[in-house]
Amino acid sequence: MKTQLDISKLLDTEKIQNELDFERALIAERKLRILSKEDPKYKFIRKKLRDLIEDYENKNWSKSSRITSKKIQESDLAEFIAEKERQFIQRRKELIRKKLKNLNLTQENLATILGHNSKSYMSELMNGISPFTLKDLIVINRVFKIELTDLVPTFLNQTERENIIKSFQKLDNPKLKLKKEDFEIA
Repeated sequence: MKTQLDISKLLDTEKIQNELDFERALIAERKLRILSKEDPKYKFIRKKLRDLIEDYENKNWSKSSRITSKKIQESDLAEFIAEKERQFIQRRKELIRKKLKNLNLTQENLATILGHNSKSYMSELMNGISPFTLKDLIVINRVFKIELTDLVPTFLNQTERENIIKSFQKLDNPKLKLKKEDFEIA
């Protein structure tokens, strides 16, 4: 399940595919602006991402493109989801940093524990520029006793929610019940 943007994959495909990835790219571009002050290698990545954002905007949001109310609703939902993901990543970062501080450890120490040898890559993970692997999150859970629900996003995207609801309707099993909050974005 994709719950955050993987910039390296986006840059490899050289195209933003949808509104949610567009909103995620906007958030990542802002984070890269900050990271590029610490490490100049991010300036190039930020420039490439900015070009993809501009290309998507020109194709989908220019005066010549057809902007419908459905498209605006899709954009609003994508913005909402991307912001919730950003907040989740920020809370996770704060929890990890707090645990590190309590143990007198640094992000570099965490990188060593996780088997990563790059300080800048660890910064990418912490800031949501690159996604943690499931193994990384399990190690953080076990070593630092941070709940998995605080490390792994548990919300589903719109398509996945709709597919599950359709499956429930198709199964028509009275023992399977859904509540609205089961599929709300936390």
